[in-house]
Amino acid sequence: MFLIGENLTGGYGGADILKGCTIGVEKGEIAVIVGPNGAGKSTAMKAMLGMLNIREGHVLLGGKDITKLSPQDRIAEGVAFVPQTSNVFPGMSVEENLEMGAFLRRDDFRDTMEEVYGLFPILKEKRHQMAGELSGGQRQQVAVGRALMTKPSVLMLDEPTAGVSPIVMDELFDRILEIRETGVAILMVEQNARQALNIADRGYVLVTGENRFTDTGEALLNNPEVRKSFLGG
Repeated sequence: MFLIGENLTGGYGGADILKGCTIGVEKGEIAVIVGPNGAGKSTAMKAMLGMLNIREGHVLLGGKDITKLSPQDRIAEGVAFVPQTSNVFPGMSVEENLEMGAFLRRDDFRDTMEEVYGLFPILKEKRHQMAGELSGGQRQQVAVGRALMTKPSVLMLDEPTAGVSPIVMDELFDRILEIRETGVAILMVEQNARQALNIADRGYVLVTGENRFTDTGEALLNNPEVRKSFLGG
């Protein structure tokens, strides 16, 4: 697998939140982490990004061990992360937010910006507007667009559809499918489990920091136990 965290065990301070869980994603694939509240979903993603001390296990990116790298160094290696909250600069314009995403780049990033505008046409329309004035769904598009400005090989999304309407959620998922088509590996944590598994190539159901089920998105949707326990029947 292109990005994989194997047997991840660790947490914040003394207690382990993750207990030997394994999460991975291939290029051109969407992997989704679902499970009840407190299952360690966001913690697993933070472990992949290096924001958490893991006592056991390791993280590999393209076969390279990145377990000891800082989050900044992982970003330089091609990993992009969109946190759930505080993910735009509200006092800056849409275009300035996107430019901030390219801060590590030394090349001309205008082509990438045009690609982002192609993916999210509303951002082109509002490029001179302050990000803080946008709707929740539009802010989410700015956050994802900014992450794409680094030209990542892996895009991590922490609950990208939190607090948006069902119509906006469908639209965001359509854009995420388009990003997958460009060959990026996409790993996301999502509360809307049924809808997320619907677009996922691979799914992980975490319970108390452990893998309860790991399968294709389709197989998990059709698994009676998963449906009963995690998808509301």
